Amino acid sequence: MNKKHGLLLVNLGTPSAATPDAIKQYLTEFLLDRHVVDLPAFFWYPLLKYIVLPKRVPYIINHYQKIWIDGSSPLLHYSRLLCDKLQSQLTDVQCELAMTYGQPDIQSAFNKLKACKKITVLPLFPQYSTTTTLAVLDKLRQIVASEKSKQKIHYIRDYADHPSYIQALYLQIKQAFNEHGQPQALLLSYHGIPERYIRQRQDDYIERCELTTLLLIEKCQAKGITVPIHMAYQSEFGKGKWVKPKTCDMLQEMAKKQIHNVHVISPGFSVDCLETIYEIDQENRQLFFDAGGKQFHYIPALNDEQLQVDLIKDLINYTKTYNVSETS
Repeated sequence: MNKKHGLLLVNLGTPSAATPDAIKQYLTEFLLDRHVVDLPAFFWYPLLKYIVLPKRVPYIINHYQKIWIDGSSPLLHYSRLLCDKLQSQLTDVQCELAMTYGQPDIQSAFNKLKACKKITVLPLFPQYSTTTTLAVLDKLRQIVASEKSKQKIHYIRDYADHPSYIQALYLQIKQAFNEHGQPQALLLSYHGIPERYIRQRQDDYIERCELTTLLLIEKCQAKGITVPIHMAYQSEFGKGKWVKPKTCDMLQEMAKKQIHNVHVISPGFSVDCLETIYEIDQENRQLFFDAGGKQFHYIPALNDEQLQVDLIKDLINYTKTYNVSETS
């Protein structure tokens, strides 16, 4: 390819295979990143190696094996489909996919875009966080600095309040309601972060999630959807204090309060992955039923739907970008 504009999509990452070794390798790289876990190395590394990984790998390997799609994880599968669909519709742009952890890595994807004079980097995290988006940007800055790149490299910080994003979520919800009927409640489940990151890092992630929720509620109400909409946080890891309320707790409380029919959507996940397909649609579904719930429907992520393709087109055409050398 010899195109002037490059688009680099970056998602979190995934094991290369549903095997103990591959999962261990991925988790080690992921959990040793200071953006993700910033405990002192002398304390964290032995804990990770001898306690966390021996427990965590067997716990999740069966879940991965059940949801593997065509030889890859759902996250990589849908991210590739999304990138391919964008490439087919953006004929004047070279589209590449990278992962913060695992393969394809950011360096190799960046190398494929060296002929481009301008590169737009889109971390596929709708709500900015130091644990996800900043990890991407710091890796990219190291690459650019080491290679003394003269390309114009810009990034999109996030799109938590972008009208096309809110519209896409609304249409996804509307379709689910049309197909499965209106529930008694809709729960928006975002990935959680430790509370101390908000204070110590001035991380505005929670504010961005709350803004998405507010705008989505306004959109739904304006379109005649009156179902109560709540928000919570999932995927808590470790013993520290994480943001509340927890998705699992809220679902159980709903069931106990005779809210027996719920829909759940995870707006912070651009594509479906272990945290949505297993954690929400299997694990939390069962918790809801065990607490007395009767009907549960998980609304899929935007994945490679045309809604998401159109959203990304709007983002790269009309969204403010930042120079990659700027701090965020």
